Amino acid sequence: MNIVVYAFSGITLFHLAAPLLVFGEVRRQGLATDWRTTVFSDDGAPIRSAEGVLLDDLAGAEAVATADLLVLPSWPADLPPVGDSLATLVREAHDRGAAVAGLCLGAFPVAASGVLGEREIVTHWSSSDDLAVAYPALPVQNAALYIDHGDVLTSAGTASALDACLHIVRTRLGSAAAANVARHLVIAPHREGDQAQYIDRPLPEHEGAGPVAEAMDWALAHLDEQLDVAGMAERAHMSTRNFARRFRETTGTSPAKWILNRRLDDARRLLETTGWSIDRIATSCGFGSTVTFRQNFTAAFATTPTSYRRRFTG
Repeated sequence: MNIVVYAFSGITLFHLAAPLLVFGEVRRQGLATDWRTTVFSDDGAPIRSAEGVLLDDLAGAEAVATADLLVLPSWPADLPPVGDSLATLVREAHDRGAAVAGLCLGAFPVAASGVLGEREIVTHWSSSDDLAVAYPALPVQNAALYIDHGDVLTSAGTASALDACLHIVRTRLGSAAAANVARHLVIAPHREGDQAQYIDRPLPEHEGAGPVAEAMDWALAHLDEQLDVAGMAERAHMSTRNFARRFRETTGTSPAKWILNRRLDDARRLLETTGWSIDRIATSCGFGSTVTFRQNFTAAFATTPTSYRRRFTG
């Protein structure tokens, strides 16, 4: 896959590095040796980052002509109007069949290109109102980490770009490959796109810290059993209501949805790495029946477990 990443004068090194780090790790780990990443600027001229680092040896806009994925990792914080040349570049790449990803404020040039039509978009929460005013036809989802429409993806700010890029790896190469990349980068392997961008309370300082995290660790080790909020609350020595509230404050999602997503994650891993029957996987992951498993899997990933296995295995 040919990935091209847009850079402009004043871009922060973190925003530029996020896609380069994740997609580069795919190649370094030998997960997909045909993944290539190119950084380009409007005219191929050197640029200086927000931190004062000079970046040269950049490609020009012509690099987009062969892109399978066009990444716009950010946009200037003062939100200048998107130039016609860049908007046209994004639109033409999309029309040729390239996927487009606008990370953080990179959602602004994506919006300007018109490739979303009237579909939902997300950006950094602090600029959501600006995006809604500038592009009133686009429904702005101001809480999600990322939104993937298949052909176009947008994400929230900073670390959410890593989540979005890992999501792309997972979609293209499978959950085992994404977990491998996350493990080498020492970042969380999977955060759902509809989790909250920010939370009212800090996350535990490390995995396993605090009663909510301890209950989560326990649930992960017992996915094949019947799990519910009351049981997790009991493990945390909290009332069900207080536990549910604290859980959402900590993770940005509900316990029931978190359990379902962890079961689906485990099912994907088993589909990719074992020859187990669908019935055995459904039981191992805690689904009440094979029918329930198939329904939830299809609703989450728009494909059946059998088709998913065929896609990610030889």
